[in-house]
Amino acid sequence: MHAGPVIIGFDGTRAALHAMDEAAPLLGAQRVLVVVVWEAGRAFDLTENASFAFDNPAASLDLSGAFAADQAASEAAVRLAERGAQLAASLGLKAEGLAVADDATVAETLLRLAAERDARAIVLGTHSHPRVSEILFGTTTREILRRAACPVIVVRGNEKS
Repeated sequence: MHAGPVIIGFDGTRAALHAMDEAAPLLGAQRVLVVVVWEAGRAFDLTENASFAFDNPAASLDLSGAFAADQAASEAAVRLAERGAQLAASLGLKAEGLAVADDATVAETLLRLAAERDARAIVLGTHSHPRVSEILFGTTTREILRRAACPVIVVRGNEKS
């Protein structure tokens, strides 16, 4: 039996909100960790790629701008995690928010956290539309379903939203 919190993968989309709303009655007053995974270093990747594309030496890149963009992404993820935790608390869950930089993929990061925290379960929402979102999030869901050591609750997207 796992003793840790339920991990709710949260990205602020309708699918994530719907998953939280549908899962809350099933979870009762469980402790939940609302997790927002963000892509650290993305701004640095963009400046690196720009230097190759324009044959600019790396020294001419605006690294301070990349640092600022990375910091802004981190802060936005923290705010979103806090908002998700507030929403979970309003549904009766004992919620804490956590923004975490990805290890490699969203699935890998959520699986690592679930193992570290001895998660009771992982809750995910799936997107119904558009097709690109469904494919991207579907990959995350499939990977977590395939590899999770704890139960996984997958909530289909709300067609009415």
